[in-house]
Amino acid sequence: MPSAEKISITMTPEQLRVVRESVAAGEYASTSEVLRAAVRLWQRQRQEDAERLDVIRARIRRSLDDPRPDLTGEDVRARLKALHAATVEAQRNEAP
Repeated sequence: MPSAEKISITMTPEQLRVVRESVAAGEYASTSEVLRAAVRLWQRQRQEDAERLDVIRARIRRSLDDPRPDLTGEDVRARLKALHAATVEAQRNEAP
């Protein structure tokens, strides 16, 4: 393991109880191991969040760059109404 730096953290009594119980149960070798696992999970979550945001930003960019004309509010309402009607009809056809 690369060199490590000792830090001090403040936890609620409940958080500390859960960490200590996890170590006592043998899930982790030490409180430090629990916290390293938590940081790895946090890092992975941040990376996944960043990737999701990149996908969303790309979709927005594609939408903004789309050469097709914008839809009016009435166009959207008409399309939604037609989609709803088609869905209702499909559900009626599936009913026994």
